[in-house]
Amino acid sequence: MAEAAHFQGTSASPARRWLRRTGAVLAGAPLLAGLLQLPGAAPAQAASTDTVAVSLDSLTPTTPHDGDTLTVSGTVTNNGKQTVTGAHVGLRMGPELNTRSAIDAVARHSDDLHGGVGSELGDKYTEKFAKLSPGVAEHFSITVPVDKLDLGADGVYELGVSLSGQTSAQPWEQVLGIQRTFLPWQPSDADSKTRTTFLWPLISTVRMTAKTGAGDLQTPVFLDDDLAKELAPGGRLAQMVELGKDLDITWVIDPDLLASADAMATGNYRLPGKGGTTTPGSREHQAIAKQWLANLQKAVTGKEVVALPFADPDLASLAHNGTSVTGSLSHLKDATDVAAITVKTVLHVTPNTDFAWPVDGAVDPSIMKVATSAGADRVIARSDSLQETAGLSYTPSAARPVGGGTTAVVSDARLSTAFEGDLTKAGSTTLAVQQFLAQSLEVNAQTDEQRSIVVAPQRMPTASQAQAMATALKVLQTGAWTQPQDLTAAAKAKPDPSATTRVPSTSAYPSSLRRQELPRTAFEQIARTQDKLDNFQVVLSNQSRVVTPFGRAINREMSTSWRERGAEADSYRGGVETWLDELAQQVKLIEKSETKLSGRSATIPVTVQNNLVQPVGHLVLRLTSTMPARLKIGGKAYAEQRVEVSGGHSQSVKFATSANANGRVGVIAQLYTEDGQEYGAPVSFDVKVTEVTPTVMLVIGGGVLLLVLAGFRMYTQRKRAAARRADGEGPGTVGEDIDGPGNPEAPGDRLPEESDPASGPADPEQASDPAPDTAPESADPSGTGERVDR
Repeated sequence: MAEAAHFQGTSASPARRWLRRTGAVLAGAPLLAGLLQLPGAAPAQAASTDTVAVSLDSLTPTTPHDGDTLTVSGTVTNNGKQTVTGAHVGLRMGPELNTRSAIDAVARHSDDLHGGVGSELGDKYTEKFAKLSPGVAEHFSITVPVDKLDLGADGVYELGVSLSGQTSAQPWEQVLGIQRTFLPWQPSDADSKTRTTFLWPLISTVRMTAKTGAGDLQTPVFLDDDLAKELAPGGRLAQMVELGKDLDITWVIDPDLLASADAMATGNYRLPGKGGTTTPGSREHQAIAKQWLANLQKAVTGKEVVALPFADPDLASLAHNGTSVTGSLSHLKDATDVAAITVKTVLHVTPNTDFAWPVDGAVDPSIMKVATSAGADRVIARSDSLQETAGLSYTPSAARPVGGGTTAVVSDARLSTAFEGDLTKAGSTTLAVQQFLAQSLEVNAQTDEQRSIVVAPQRMPTASQAQAMATALKVLQTGAWTQPQDLTAAAKAKPDPSATTRVPSTSAYPSSLRRQELPRTAFEQIARTQDKLDNFQVVLSNQSRVVTPFGRAINREMSTSWRERGAEADSYRGGVETWLDELAQQVKLIEKSETKLSGRSATIPVTVQNNLVQPVGHLVLRLTSTMPARLKIGGKAYAEQRVEVSGGHSQSVKFATSANANGRVGVIAQLYTEDGQEYGAPVSFDVKVTEVTPTVMLVIGGGVLLLVLAGFRMYTQRKRAAARRADGEGPGTVGEDIDGPGNPEAPGDRLPEESDPASGPADPEQASDPAPDTAPESADPSGTGERVDR
């Protein structure tokens, strides 16, 4: 029951803790008093901190068998200020550890001098040093036959490596440094073996932006060229593939990583340059990406591949901060839908998309709801979140039905976190491997019932962490106490009826993880960007050129990889929205200056410019008069016309107008999408109407009418006069026919000879009237074919 309590993450009651502490104080009081009474007495051990650091760099074999020889090697470093003399490194065998909690306790105090680990095996299995100078590291290597270790039944044993010696300040032999580790002992195959599923995550940070190069190729633009470093031989992702190809694992892949590597492999990717420009990616990096993808295709052959939603969206952030923002869940569905297509296209395998994986396997009801909203019915949780409450003395199988047709696949917290931390040093790697193997063996020894255990390590292991994981997995694959199993089989395994199926409450979600989440403002910005994209795409003739890169960029804005990188996440989201705004502004109205309108009616041109490479349409241009009583557009307050513009061109749209009064009138031009949404910024300009008044128009109209009538009369007179002359009549009859007899003032009575050609122009009627600038016209009829311009 003590083991079960520790496994559940519970602690003893405050009363019990107080009793233990009180007992410890009382037990130590006599010794403390004795030491105070004997000031010259020396302690039996050195100070609480190690004078000498012991690093256990190698333990071979990691799980010995009968007849093997165990080799333990490492280094000892004098961290003190005094030289250590008479030093030697010795091996110490401790007791068998019968519970997982006991293993944890040893790991927590692995270098504690006061922990105790049994006596040395003897001088035969030691390595001596005459002295250890301060700051100097010395290598050691000790070999011992396994049968000399006095190992008993199968199980996990504590193994210590200690450095003993003396200093001038403390001139007696004492343990000055120690390092404890674990020796799993399973010389023959176990009767019942644990089915173990190990997830091998192939995930990286966001690399691609929403930008694409101009032209038909749509060359993607990367944030930087760091992905090439991870894909290159020796890089993190290259090692993950190289190590994973020989392991019995389940690949868990972010499709965005495949899409990024595939884009790089084409050789058409670009990188940010100076002044907003871009530069071509390296041909060398193209070859690196091609080779990595080829190696990965071979590595996953015959293995289970689980595809996460595209860009590995942060399910907890979405559940806690995004669901209240309209449209956020739809992005998760899009990311899930495109995941399978991406993996199949790049790797030519069909992945499993039934699994969701919240950060660190931490779940609550809202996370479970979001995780399954996009179609996944299996959620990878962890045992430190979905903790046991039934007091089980063993670790139950991973599969837990939690209701609603959802299965929680609970990974083991101890095994899943065994390879976290800095494993760049050999000593830390060796300890991590031995502790992992010890926990795995102890799980199998808990009961004779066969169980399915899942190990879900950190999302992005470092290269050294991956190497440690691979080392431990190769030992498990020998099959002494475990056998491999893929994730789907683990999820389908028969659940333990005693295992908990209760999802912890939202309040139990770790605050340390909550602080890393994307804030609500991030999802609000994502929603704003999506609205702009929706408004922009409807005018495009080839929507996929914009919708696809921006849709994937929006998925990337929700990526789990932004945790603890808030500033970078803000910058990325801002860059996506800004780039979308810049593209949308390539379709715009050209600014207009004041327009003058002379007369009652005229046309006003408005120019629409399209600087995109593709044609745009489904746009409506509306021209609105702010004072329709003075100026009407198409006979109304406003008029609309459909607009279509070819890529890289401009189009002028003309509107008929009619004016009713003089003066300035404000006019507004605005583009709309066909569904009535405003597109782009409006253009406002003034129209200056300079039409004449109605009175002046009447006067001018009357004058024109009189001129027409006079001309007509003169024409008829001359026609009649010509007819009379043709019939032999005298000119004196003309006046009788037109204006009555004896009218000397009638035009017809004035004979040509009455005019005095030498008299010149007639005098003005008024002194102020200007004299005509041309001679009077002849009143004679025009000759045949002569034009009368009146």
